[in-house]
Amino acid sequence: MEYSHCRATGAVGAQMIECLEERDFPVGKIKYLASSRSAGEILEFKGKAVLVEELTHDSFDGIDIALFSAGGERSKEFCPSAAKAGAICIDNSSAWRMDADVPLVVPEVNAHAIAGYKKKGIIANPNCSTIQMVVALKPLHDHARIKRIVVSTYQAVSGTGKKAIEELRVQVGELLNGRPANTEVYPHQIAFNCLPQIDSFCDNGYTKEEMKMVNETRKIMEADIKVTATTVRVPVFFGHSESINIETAKEISVATAMELIAAAPGCELVDDVAEGMYPMPVDAAGQDFVQVGRIRKDESIENGLNLWVVADNIRKGAATNAVQIAEILVQDHLK
Repeated sequence: MEYSHCRATGAVGAQMIECLEERDFPVGKIKYLASSRSAGEILEFKGKAVLVEELTHDSFDGIDIALFSAGGERSKEFCPSAAKAGAICIDNSSAWRMDADVPLVVPEVNAHAIAGYKKKGIIANPNCSTIQMVVALKPLHDHARIKRIVVSTYQAVSGTGKKAIEELRVQVGELLNGRPANTEVYPHQIAFNCLPQIDSFCDNGYTKEEMKMVNETRKIMEADIKVTATTVRVPVFFGHSESINIETAKEISVATAMELIAAAPGCELVDDVAEGMYPMPVDAAGQDFVQVGRIRKDESIENGLNLWVVADNIRKGAATNAVQIAEILVQDHLK
């Protein structure tokens, strides 16, 4: 299997490489691509040195699968070239997610949609916060049909990239030593603070991140579910947390919800409040499971449940999900 990885030097790119190695993905030849600024660097794959090459429109000859984590503008520019050369693109940006001819895939939820890649040669990887939410909600939706979702997210700085991780680290040190915190990545101090803004604001008062959760959820779940979201950046390095309230067409008991989630692919039930057990980002970091807990009835409506959902945003929220899609391509579509 000839494999190409665009923006191999970024935070998600590095995690994609690690996931490919961990999952023993069948790679015959691997190519790392990045901007001219990073070209010439030496990275590794399974202990062997790999030279990072400059991304160009001619980079994809002979490539079967191209994983993109290079941002929306580069994806818009280079995915068509890769597809024209015969590569199947799995894109981590938002560039193609709402394109009607591009499948938006979370393998545990809608793996069947992968077959739609043939229209444009592109598969979109959803937003990190959307991925973990739909993995947790899929078994509940199948059982009782979800009518409405109210979600508030608490998202780690790693979702913004390496510079944001460094900004939080430096700000903590500066503030603890009595010095002011300089801000470059975020519009306000992130250390010891919460920012109720992720991405820019839309005309309706919601941010682009919030609208991604609304629109992507409907496309992935293939249902006209009412969704409203508030997304918040918090001073955590890795792991997004979500408070999710759902209203269903028929009642689901807490016990049944726990059974469904415990048995669902990609989910891990962490819910024993008597023992102080519930999902936390510090425990989810480095894991591929979506952890679900604090499951309880919403006593303000007839058929409502509350859940607390946590996942590693760089792994399941980006890299692992993309590699899982590639695995299905190899197993079912590229034989």
